[in-house]
Amino acid sequence: MKDQSPNSWEARADAHSFYGFTDLPTIETRGATVLTHGEGPYVFDVHGRKFLDANSGLWNMVAGFDHAGIAQAAKDQYDRFPGYHAFFGRMSDQTVMLSEKLVEVSPFDSGKVFYTNSGSEANDTMVKMLWFLHGSEGNTERRKVITRKNAYHGVTAVSASMTGKPYNSVFGLPLPGFLHLTCPHYWREGRPGESEAQFTARLAKELENMILTEGAETIAGFFAEPVLGAGGVIPPPAGYFQALQPILQKYDIPLISDEVICGFGRTGHMWGCEAYNFVPDAIISSKNLTAGYFPMGAVILGAELTNRLQAASEAIEEFPHGFTASGHPVGAAIALKAIDVIMNEGLAENVRKLTPYFEAHMLRLLEHPNIGEARGKGLMGALEAVQDKSNKTPFASNLSVSERIANTCTDHGLICRPLGQSIVLCPAFIFTKSHIDEMFEKLEAALKQVFSEVA
Repeated sequence: MKDQSPNSWEARADAHSFYGFTDLPTIETRGATVLTHGEGPYVFDVHGRKFLDANSGLWNMVAGFDHAGIAQAAKDQYDRFPGYHAFFGRMSDQTVMLSEKLVEVSPFDSGKVFYTNSGSEANDTMVKMLWFLHGSEGNTERRKVITRKNAYHGVTAVSASMTGKPYNSVFGLPLPGFLHLTCPHYWREGRPGESEAQFTARLAKELENMILTEGAETIAGFFAEPVLGAGGVIPPPAGYFQALQPILQKYDIPLISDEVICGFGRTGHMWGCEAYNFVPDAIISSKNLTAGYFPMGAVILGAELTNRLQAASEAIEEFPHGFTASGHPVGAAIALKAIDVIMNEGLAENVRKLTPYFEAHMLRLLEHPNIGEARGKGLMGALEAVQDKSNKTPFASNLSVSERIANTCTDHGLICRPLGQSIVLCPAFIFTKSHIDEMFEKLEAALKQVFSEVA
């Protein structure tokens, strides 16, 4: 319970910290969890309590919280060249090398990279790039952006407009011209008697109908996460991108793969687009790009968009956009090391090895009468809580079931994330089978306790 003393860490957090994406009733009764350090996949709070973090921080601390090599890369770069920008044709050598590496490991034969400080900013930047190049080519009406309901693309005014979440209505968003298709969640959105193939075909038809209704000449681009992350770890139905991409190509609409969560190994492949066998026109990257050790995002452009954007920029002698810390030398050095760690120290391979074991535990919990669906891809998954499994009826929202499960998990020394009616798991890539066992043992105890109270 919350320490009510005025000088407690919880009280100090309340006094001067404004919480984002935080269940305030939980803060009122339990207080903030104030952390001091991490070891491997564990974090420790000011009271000395130890927690297995099944969320990898926020999807991103994939190498754990104390990787000596990544920390050393940061220290070395701070000693050598602690900060710079990427404006006016000046950038650090680390930034140049990172751009080379990102194009090398991308699915593109050639391309260029533009840096931001987050995935939100990268998505926002990509929209501005599309508006800029379309306008330069004389297609000034190509302003509309298509995404999906329940998708998450960020929190800036533009990226939040792309995010298909109802909570953005409190900000008066989305902005005009941001369009949202049906969430590609077959279990929840499929119609009675509709096969998965029929569901995919219906979503493809919906896309084409939207393009025709709005006018192809008004559409700037289509953005999609390979697996919806903050939507609740929702993989696409079979054949989804193979059905949608020809439609987009037919109407000359770029496909942007938002790989902020899926990129760099989370799905068991380097990129989520590779996991689902499609090549986009550009990739949005962040999170695992630096293994969480530095705030950095990147827009990785394929050859066609690179050439078109280059031409648009040359016409006015510059691309008038950027951030003070774009291509930060310390962030670039960390990213280079993080990519090396993921690719060459066995982390990506460990994801592939652990996935069947992780999935087996997920399927075992699906046997519970109040777990309606167990879904995921690679080392990311979600368990959907239901009041009635036979007809997929969710629990009443006022019961806050997923929040109660997450709080009970915390009491058991496990950090996991509630999302809607789901509990999301996205372990660090350094997890072992014993960590998987510990995670599910503590989760199962929490499920048993909470479901006994509300079911």
